[in-house]
Amino acid sequence: MVCNRCIKVVREELEKLNLTVDKVQLGEAVILDDENKIDMLKIEDMLQDNGFELLDDKQAKLVEKIKILIIELIQNQSEDKAGDVSFSKYLSDNLNVSYQHLSNLFSSMEGITVEKFIINQKIEKVKELIVYDELTLSEIAYKLQYSSVQHISSQFKKVTGLTPTQFKNLKEKHRIPIDQLSP
Repeated sequence: MVCNRCIKVVREELEKLNLTVDKVQLGEAVILDDENKIDMLKIEDMLQDNGFELLDDKQAKLVEKIKILIIELIQNQSEDKAGDVSFSKYLSDNLNVSYQHLSNLFSSMEGITVEKFIINQKIEKVKELIVYDELTLSEIAYKLQYSSVQHISSQFKKVTGLTPTQFKNLKEKHRIPIDQLSP
């Protein structure tokens, strides 16, 4: 689950299964009912019907936590944070695991490096900010910790095949939901 709508859907679907839901947050649901009342097969089916999957493997859970931390950080970045966020330190500090281990695990399970995942997430955020048309490209670059407009522009073109200006001039903006970004 990577967005508030995802959380809402999971909560509502769990409640439809007559479960007492304490909280649902990104990547986790806490159910208060007795374990005997919880039918994991029904929960797994419900999640799959809604485009989610049940993570019961420790490594898969760790990879999901990596994704969630990256997405939250990028979606919530603001100018006052700019310049003081190292993704590697942020991930290892929040997960209490060395960044090298996290990076190797992520790459082996996802088929993409953490760095490439971060770039893809940042470019989707850039697209969002371009569509909103409230910030200049220079302000977007600063907000998302790019060293320059040229850096953001070249990375944008490398990922999308378009310059930011070409993207802005498109009649139909092709954005990818953050939970559907793939390697």
